[in-house]
Amino acid sequence: MTRATHPGGYLGAVTLILRDGRIVDFRAYGQRDFARRAPMRRDAIFRIYSMSKTVTSAAVMQLAERGLIDIEAPVERYLPEFADRQVVAGGSADAPRLRPARRAITVRHLLTHTAGFAAGLPGDDVATALTRRDDPHAADDLAGFVARLARAPLAADPGTRFGYDGAATEVLARLVEVVSGQTFDAYLHEHLFLPLHMQDIGFAVPADARDRVADLTTTGDDGRLRLDDGPSQRVPGAPLNAYTSGAGGLYSTACDYARFAQMLLDGGRIADRSGFAGCGERGAGPGPRVLRADTVATMLRNQLSMLDPPVHPFDRGEGFGFGGAVVIDPAKRATPASPGQFGWPGAASTTYAIDPLRKTVAIALLQHLPRREIAGDPPRLSADFYRLAYAAVDAAAAPSAAAGSTR
Repeated sequence: MTRATHPGGYLGAVTLILRDGRIVDFRAYGQRDFARRAPMRRDAIFRIYSMSKTVTSAAVMQLAERGLIDIEAPVERYLPEFADRQVVAGGSADAPRLRPARRAITVRHLLTHTAGFAAGLPGDDVATALTRRDDPHAADDLAGFVARLARAPLAADPGTRFGYDGAATEVLARLVEVVSGQTFDAYLHEHLFLPLHMQDIGFAVPADARDRVADLTTTGDDGRLRLDDGPSQRVPGAPLNAYTSGAGGLYSTACDYARFAQMLLDGGRIADRSGFAGCGERGAGPGPRVLRADTVATMLRNQLSMLDPPVHPFDRGEGFGFGGAVVIDPAKRATPASPGQFGWPGAASTTYAIDPLRKTVAIALLQHLPRREIAGDPPRLSADFYRLAYAAVDAAAAPSAAAGSTR
């Protein structure tokens, strides 16, 4: 990480590793500003983008526990806009051929990215063009997003393919609003963020904390690092979307996301809050329960058994649970992992992993939108990060294992 954040590379990074519920490594590297004058802080705030999806899935599963959502039910039960779905069967954007969908979209399909929305896959061109005409991302709120999305036909029948796209998770966020009677951000704050003491996570950063937001970079056509020209860099800490995006709208610190990840690892509650003393936690003992253990087990289990093979297209060794990938065959992965490891990255070079066998949470937060096609774009760090983190964890565990064998 030190080498990766030298001049010419990433600006800075924060890494946090928990083992057995306790912080064992928590460091800041480099700087948080493009001028490289402000050192990175451990409490720096990052745009976590798609790491928001796991949070949204947890909110949906809370409501399922309360009997307010049936994940096997058609989404139209809660959002009538999605009744009578049509699927593109050919033609062009100006003259599409449509047919009725063979089944309704269910909540489970949304949770597993198998709803059939256009997702940039081969054959999606017509459905993509029709979706863009109504431009759901231009909506002012989640209700508007859903209304716009529902006007377009599907690219595939629900339940027949994995098509990774933010649309499904935005629909889940709207589902939370409709079922709970609260705005999505208010629901998350009351039912997840407050109970877990997640103090700096949210869809916008308060004015008095915006100096902690790390600059967001990308690589220019000349191969040099430059500031991203999007609105969240022009006004760091401003909302990433006009609506509260459950697919990618959250800002967070390493400590806040670590609390959420440890809650999942511990089966729905943080088993011992004293492990977060390095994050300012003053309490000890278990935290409040926010999910049942069996619910978390469902989230962290591969849910793509209907597909052959039951994996997502980005890694032959991974299936997908609710809100993140699940390692089902470590031998087929390029990066080290235990069976059952769960996690997901964000678009701006953030990543996290929960390893139940190692009892470890590992988080690395950077702020760079990669352009892999441009020479000079900084190399991806996740593979080396996890390889080194797990090697250190395994080495630290070895003496205790050896001691145990002599008893």
